[in-house]
Amino acid sequence: MFVYSLLNCANDALPSGTIAAINNKIIAFCHGIGECCRLAAFSVSLAQHGVVGLSNLDSIDRRLLAELQDEGRVTNVELAQRVGLTAPPCLRRVRALEESGVIRGYHADLDASKLGFSITVFAMVSLKSQAEDSLRQFEDAMKNLPEVRECHMLNGEIDFILKIVSKDLQSFQEFLTSKLTPAPNVASVKTSLTIRTAKQMPGVPLE
Repeated sequence: MFVYSLLNCANDALPSGTIAAINNKIIAFCHGIGECCRLAAFSVSLAQHGVVGLSNLDSIDRRLLAELQDEGRVTNVELAQRVGLTAPPCLRRVRALEESGVIRGYHADLDASKLGFSITVFAMVSLKSQAEDSLRQFEDAMKNLPEVRECHMLNGEIDFILKIVSKDLQSFQEFLTSKLTPAPNVASVKTSLTIRTAKQMPGVPLE
C-alpha cells in the first residue's frame, strides 16, 4: 500500500520511463521477497520432517536437480537461464537444496579405462553370520578398500553385492585372495566379470 501511494504521488513529477523502471524494480523486489519466503518455508518443512521427496519439491526445483545431475559444472547464470530464473533466486534454491541434503555433493565422472582400470567385477558375498555386529564389521572393512566402489546389503541368499574395479585380472585375483576373502566374517564369494556396460546413469529419474 505504501509503495502504491508513493508511486501515485510521484506519477505527475517523474517521466513515464522513470516510473516504469521503478515499477520493474519493485516487482523484482517483491518476487525476491516471495522467493525468500518460499525457501524459508521449504527449509522449515525439511527440518521438521527430516526427509525430502519429490512431492516436497516444485517443478523448478526438479528442473534444477535434473540439470545439475546431468552437468554439475554448469554455471549459476547458465543454470538460471535453463530453468527460467534470474541468477540470485536460482542460487538461493540450489543452496537450499544443498543444505537440505538433497544435493550431497559434486564430483567428476572419470573414465576408469583411461586411468588404467580396465576390469569391473561384481562380487556376491555371503557371510557366516547376519548379526548386526558382523554386518557392521564387514561394511567397515569394505569402506577401507578403495577398489570397492559400491557395497550394498541385499535381501535374500546373498548378503552383499560389491562393485570392484581393478587394472587387470591378475590384480583382481590378488585383491580377491588377499583382501576380500579374508575380510571379517566372509563365508563365500562369487564373482562375475563385466563384458561391457550398456547403460550407466547417475542419480535418479526426475522427469
